[in-house]
Amino acid sequence: MTIREIDRLGEPLAITCGRCSPQARSPITPPGPDIDPRAGQLPQAADLVDVDDLLAAYAEAPPVAPVAFGTSGHRGTSLDGSFTEAHVVAISAAVCRYRAEQGTSGPLYLGRDTHALSAPAFRTIVEVLAGHDVDVVVDAAGGFTPTPVISHAILTHNRGGSRARPPAADGIVVTPSHNPPGDGGFKYNPPHGGPADTDVTGWIEREANRLLEQGLDDVPRVPFAEAQVTRRDYVSAYVDDLPAVIDLDAIREAGIRLGVDPLGGASVAYWQAIRERHRLDLTIVNAEVDPTFRFVPLDHDGRIRMDCSSPHAMARLRDMAGDFDVAFANDPDADRHGIVTPSAGLLNPNHHLAACVAYLFGGHRAWGDAVGIGKTLVSSSIIDRVAADLGRRLVEVPVGFKWFVDGLLDGTLGFAGEESAGASFLRRDGTAWSTDKDGLIPCLLAAEMKATTGRDPGELYAGLADRFGHAAYRRTDVAATPEQKDVLKRLSSDQVSSGELAGEPIEATLTEAPGNGAPIGGLKVVSEHGWFAARPSGTEDVYKVYAESLDGEERLERILGEAQQIVGKALEG
Repeated sequence: MTIREIDRLGEPLAITCGRCSPQARSPITPPGPDIDPRAGQLPQAADLVDVDDLLAAYAEAPPVAPVAFGTSGHRGTSLDGSFTEAHVVAISAAVCRYRAEQGTSGPLYLGRDTHALSAPAFRTIVEVLAGHDVDVVVDAAGGFTPTPVISHAILTHNRGGSRARPPAADGIVVTPSHNPPGDGGFKYNPPHGGPADTDVTGWIEREANRLLEQGLDDVPRVPFAEAQVTRRDYVSAYVDDLPAVIDLDAIREAGIRLGVDPLGGASVAYWQAIRERHRLDLTIVNAEVDPTFRFVPLDHDGRIRMDCSSPHAMARLRDMAGDFDVAFANDPDADRHGIVTPSAGLLNPNHHLAACVAYLFGGHRAWGDAVGIGKTLVSSSIIDRVAADLGRRLVEVPVGFKWFVDGLLDGTLGFAGEESAGASFLRRDGTAWSTDKDGLIPCLLAAEMKATTGRDPGELYAGLADRFGHAAYRRTDVAATPEQKDVLKRLSSDQVSSGELAGEPIEATLTEAPGNGAPIGGLKVVSEHGWFAARPSGTEDVYKVYAESLDGEERLERILGEAQQIVGKALEG
């Protein structure tokens, strides 16, 4: 087997900040065999996608690959025939048929990010929805609309996601998230406002592929210029409601200096409105929108990827850390967050999640004692220790934000977060804000922390680490055949014969999530001071290993090495 290490936060980068504290300058190892030597540098002309070729292929290329919904919808690129006009027509028509079957006859809120393919896909979707007499709601100014804004709009219409106010609304977001500029994506959010579950996406996927096979000539469409749409001031509806979830008065009155890099994404207009309407000392370090994303530094593999968790893609904002009390960034559809502070530089997403939990449940929200905390099982176990210290119920679920929807909707989960920098939390009154990931409110919460406690999230996490352990966390990819991936997905705990992990007795071997009993599609092995989880990739011939040590790098290295041995033996057995 071969192993590829994924450079994540907490790993050193060859970029430092001359204006930051020594702690923030931590950093980043010189490029190794798996790190492109240009990682962290601005792209050159040869690195940029040819937008004209991309758009031409969208309109003209045949659909080579079938529709395939992963955890975040259907994604692909027109350049290889995996995201074309035919795909979008078929998926849009399938969504219309699914809505009809479910009796969802209210408005459909439509959003899009700034990827080049999002523009023609948006037009295609409007044409198909209009052809099916769907009341499609678009941005009043013709602007971009982030994922959390669509979730917020659905919940606002449905009064918390119930059908108490018929007819129920749902939504679509055109985005491949933080994926490279040549990609396109299509996500569907049912009336609960969050990511669609597999039963929903499976239905849509099967129907879309059936339509592709039989031909799309009979799918009704209305030319875009003739389509009847409802226009909504998405910016005002979201930005004006933010005081319900964030103490913006405290941020403004503290006069703290904030910086944000939207990374050329859909949040640009929202941050501008937040600054102006809530009178914050907020600098937008780059408000440019360009579908080539030529201003985003290259990621670990030398490709442009708008990942606000990547120390390479975030190199520019890292270098500005000393200019602000707190700085932050979002990916193109603003469902992820990245936090930069003078004390810690770019925070590991797990560190900010833990800081958010400690802050929200440590006296800064008046939620009931029964309100719990949600985390994915590959998120840091520091969160477990913080939750236990607070006396709060912890709900640990498989990977995927869809598992948090019900808890956020009914208010039994106050905060929900995943290791890939996705999170949402309740309004200050304990009701649902969004049931999909919201990248803006964790950024604003970082500012609220600084304003109300005098400590930024990096400093708050440092205190947690002193109390609960200095965790080291990493993810790696290990080559695996499709057959091995299938075996891993179906493993049972009794197939693991090992009794120790990194010199400690194994306390638990999990193939189901403790929080809801759902299959994790892999394996998690836990000892007192560390754990690992292994899951097959849905898109590559690898399995992913997530590992954490609560007492440093030496144990982490042992855990990673033994993880491959344990999984290898289980696969052989």
